[in-house]
Order: sequence, then C-alpha cells, then structure tokens
Amino acid sequence: MTTTFDAETAENLIEIEKQFAVKAVEHAQTYWQLLEAVPPSRLKLTKFDDEIYSDFLEQFPEYNADHSAIRVIDEDAMKSKDNKLRWNKFMKSYEKKVQDHNFGSLIRRDANGDYDEQNTMFVPRMQ
Repeated sequence: MTTTFDAETAENLIEIEKQFAVKAVEHAQTYWQLLEAVPPSRLKLTKFDDEIYSDFLEQFPEYNADHSAIRVIDEDAMKSKDNKLRWNKFMKSYEKKVQDHNFGSLIRRDANGDYDEQNTMFVPRMQ
C-alpha cells in the first residue's frame, strides 16, 4: 500500500530532527570554509543569487533600510509569527527554481562573530 507524505501534518520525529540538525551543522561548516576562501561579495551559491537578493530586498525592505539589522539579527523579530509567514512565502516562490528551497541552516546572529552556541540560530535556508 502506497501512502503520500504530507509535511504540513506530519509529526516532529526526534530522529528526523537529529538528522536535520546534522545536515545543518555540515552546511554551516562548509559555508564557513567558503567564507574563508572567497570574499562574500564574490560568492555565488546559485545562478539565481542576484535575482534572489533583489527579491529579498523588495520583500524585506527593513533590511535594506537598516544594514545593521543584517549584521546583527534580532532573532525574536525574525521568528515572529508575521515574519515566519513572510519568510515562508518568499522561500516558496523559489521552490521550482532552487533545488534546496526548503532546508535548514545555522547562521550567525552577529556577522562579526564566529559560529558558537551563543551566536548561532537555526533558520530555514533556500540554497
């Protein structure tokens, strides 16, 4: 018997969450190595990076108006109910273009700091 999996109604299983966390740590380590090797202004992760960035600035103008909001992220504001809906809509618009449009990632709250327990938060990632 074949059944379809519905992610919207699925339970959070601890084993899946652990696997997700392992992938997020691996991604953070790889990304950090890239940042050490390539200046961020020259780093391209997909052929859609410029389009994604332009759309990001359009959908989230508060980050364009205040660059310090990107350098030091307010986790509570980013993960508010309204912003979760905004981020979900933004990411879903790329599900046909970007292969990894709905995964998780560890990011640094303060861009000037390292990846460590106090400076890291888990967010959805699109690429």
